[in-house]
Amino acid sequence: MREQILKILGELRPEFDFNQEVDFIEEGILDSFDIVSLVSELDAMYGISIDGMDILPENFASVESIEQLLIKNGAK
Repeated sequence: MREQILKILGELRPEFDFNQEVDFIEEGILDSFDIVSLVSELDAMYGISIDGMDILPENFASVESIEQLLIKNGAK
C-alpha cells in the first residue's frame, strides 16, 4: 500500500521527496487541490469512497496517516 501511495504522491508533486519525515500539509507540500486529486486517485485505485468527514489535513500529513485513512475506509 505504501508504494502505491508514494507513486500517486510522486505523480501529483514530482518536485518533492515524499520519503522524508515531514508534515506534508504543514510544510506546504500538499495543498487543498492536491488533496482532492489524491482522494480521487486513491478512491479509484482501491475501489473505495473516502468519507468526506475524513478529508482533514491531519489525515494527509504523512504516508502513514494516508495509509491509516485508507484502512479505515476499507482499503486492503
